[in-house]
Amino acid sequence: MRLLVAGATGTVGRNVVAQALERGHDVTAIARRPDALRIKHPRLRTVAADILDPDAVEPLLDGVNAVISTVGIGTSKQPTRLYSEGTRNLVNGMARHGVSRIVTISSEVADHWAHQSPLKLWVVLPLLQRFLGATYDDMRRMDIVLWESAAQWTTVRAPYIRDRSGTIRYRIATDKPLRRGFSITAPDMATALLDIADRGDLDRSFVFVAN
Repeated sequence: MRLLVAGATGTVGRNVVAQALERGHDVTAIARRPDALRIKHPRLRTVAADILDPDAVEPLLDGVNAVISTVGIGTSKQPTRLYSEGTRNLVNGMARHGVSRIVTISSEVADHWAHQSPLKLWVVLPLLQRFLGATYDDMRRMDIVLWESAAQWTTVRAPYIRDRSGTIRYRIATDKPLRRGFSITAPDMATALLDIADRGDLDRSFVFVAN
């Protein structure tokens, strides 16, 4: 498979690139500073590109089979349109080149709160939304972009992502957040994203993952 990985130098992105190459995929890795990836491989192409620039993104989707977007701004309090506008540029470019499959990362906080446990509903999520709401608001705008597109998308509602060694195991649910699903390691998140990209039964849906 020929993959385009957006946000390739991030905590999850670099794991996606490494694991994709191990699986035998060809990878185009894009980031504003791709030299930070520090991975060399004959099946890897690194490109300096900002997904907020549609003219930079669109040509890179030629010949691609699927897109995995791991872009993010962490826990910034500042308003952003990185998730929504960046994803819009990706799906628009995909449409021009006949690419249908995209997997993106979102957050449990961006999901409808009616799906949450009492602890998260009354304590955890209100605090996160209050202090980091700008990020989650844009993730919700990203949801709308995906719904309005013709893409076969899957969005992962991720818990806290830990930058540590993987466990080689993760859980996945398609209907609601996982019980005791408080976190997932970055390598396991990357594994989940690649597995999901290969699946044909999760199109146009949200899923939840955790260790």
